Amino acid sequence: MLFQRKQTGIDWLIVGLGNPGRQYEDTRHNAGFAALDAAADAWGIRVVRAKFSALTGTGEVGGSKVLLLKPQTFMNNSGEAVGAATAFYKLPPERVIVLFDDVSLAPGRLRVRRSGSAGGHNGIKSIIAAIGQDFPRVKIGVGEKPHPEYDLADWVLGKPSGDDRKAIASRTDDVRGAVEMILKGQLDAAMSKYNG
Repeated sequence: MLFQRKQTGIDWLIVGLGNPGRQYEDTRHNAGFAALDAAADAWGIRVVRAKFSALTGTGEVGGSKVLLLKPQTFMNNSGEAVGAATAFYKLPPERVIVLFDDVSLAPGRLRVRRSGSAGGHNGIKSIIAAIGQDFPRVKIGVGEKPHPEYDLADWVLGKPSGDDRKAIASRTDDVRGAVEMILKGQLDAAMSKYNG
């Protein structure tokens, strides 16, 4: 008798980017982790299972079976976890939604995109190297460096000030709303609603 592996089908992969470890909590670069955590709480999904060099959790959102993923490889190697998960579940890039920080947007501004380049973001660069660039994404504004000489790494690994932190945190429901619209096939509508 042939045994078949039970197909644990996943419709979508939802990825939040950040760096693991307490010292990186609440930093600008961890806006993706924070947004995914907030969405997971709202959806009642626990992101605690270690798999694909990431913390993962599965559940259902609006009728879609989703895998939530927080890569634990550090930002620059995020593609390792995303590549492993998409290969395992045979998901095309169009079914991978990535949430991440963007230094070119004011704190709390959102930008939903269908695809695109890395724009200098090392986590996105790593994911593009793993699966190509045709994945939808939700960029979360964390604000620009105060002056051009300021080291970008120091900026993204720093913690936002009180007002900036509030502005970023105030958009977690909107990030979740954008993801839910993308899951329903309403990417264009999400772009026009949240890219204002």
